[in-house]
Amino acid sequence: MRLANRIGKIKPSPTMAMAARARTLIERGIDVVNLGLGEPDFQTPETASKAGIDAIRSGYTKYTPPSGALELKEIILQKLKVDNGLDYDHNEIIVSCGAKHSLYNIAQVLFEKGDEVIIPAPYWVSYPDQVLLNDAIPVIVKTKEEDGFLMTPEQLKEAITPRTKGVIFNSPSNPTGATYTAKHFEAFSDLLLNTPLWIISDEIYEKFIYEGRSHTSIASLSPDLKKKTIVVNGVSKAYAMTGWRIGYAAGPKEIIRAMGTVQSQSTSNPTSISQKAAAAALKEGTPFIQTMIEEFGRRRQFMIKGLNRIPGIQCPSPAGSFYLFPNVQKILGKRHKGEEILGSVDLATFLLEEGGVTTIPGVAFGAEGYLRISYAAPEDILERGMKKIEQAIRLLT
Repeated sequence: MRLANRIGKIKPSPTMAMAARARTLIERGIDVVNLGLGEPDFQTPETASKAGIDAIRSGYTKYTPPSGALELKEIILQKLKVDNGLDYDHNEIIVSCGAKHSLYNIAQVLFEKGDEVIIPAPYWVSYPDQVLLNDAIPVIVKTKEEDGFLMTPEQLKEAITPRTKGVIFNSPSNPTGATYTAKHFEAFSDLLLNTPLWIISDEIYEKFIYEGRSHTSIASLSPDLKKKTIVVNGVSKAYAMTGWRIGYAAGPKEIIRAMGTVQSQSTSNPTSISQKAAAAALKEGTPFIQTMIEEFGRRRQFMIKGLNRIPGIQCPSPAGSFYLFPNVQKILGKRHKGEEILGSVDLATFLLEEGGVTTIPGVAFGAEGYLRISYAAPEDILERGMKKIEQAIRLLT
């Protein structure tokens, strides 16, 4: 069978591959602690769940407009205005089947063969593959731990060529938790405004910021930057609604219209029931977010301290998200039963098979020598997971 060439350019999600390995061990009766989770462990807020149930019972189970129901768009418009200082019209908003779907639609309408898209590394695993699926070229800019895993203006300037079509910012970041401040973004401003590229701002983790810091959307810095930016967000993380699959994008109406055309020929509308639930979450979910972030803040401190006590691990203290990205380079090169731990895939596999704990190798995010560890789990599970990591690492020589 001959498949389309584009399929050969991408690979299955490494996070899904590690989860599959873990499931195999669990099915064999092995105790596995999952620290690879990419979703909050909280239940969807009751107000959102009730809205979904009410939608079913009232018969709100038919098609909506392909780009999303007007009611939800109006609530998103209000959210963007209040939370982010951004004013949009209805024709500048699209609702999709998750933020990932919004990002995919953006890649579909903006990128084609020969285009280059700048992606700071470490990056979320889907960014390069979505660019490749549209025959464009991901240009990876390797950030440094000492810079807080933030791309610098000098790095961006060096990466720009006449073929550059876009740049992706993810703040707070998956996997590092790195968070760009208004000051950081302002340092990019002149360069971005004087270059004919699009800015894709993935803000799905905007609520997960700690120690009194605040989130800044790059589009809010000036009207000119707003004209060049597509903001992506959703309810999956902030409202623990990963399975409901509702994301949205805001940007220039021409791009949003094109995304709507693509969506009308692929998924059609996002699920009507989920749109009702998302509307309720956005309207009434602030207390839920506050409770969750307080708990995540405690877990964050607990995990940073615990990981830094384990020999060979150095864990930075990121500003946002619910991930840690510890440096494990001092562990690489060690051996277990004669087998050398050559990289982060080997280490993550060893920790799973010998230690019974799931982590995600940093190389999957474009950064060898690191692991991604999630603290989206109750503290007793996190404590058990860290003990398993420490016990396993002590087996290495």
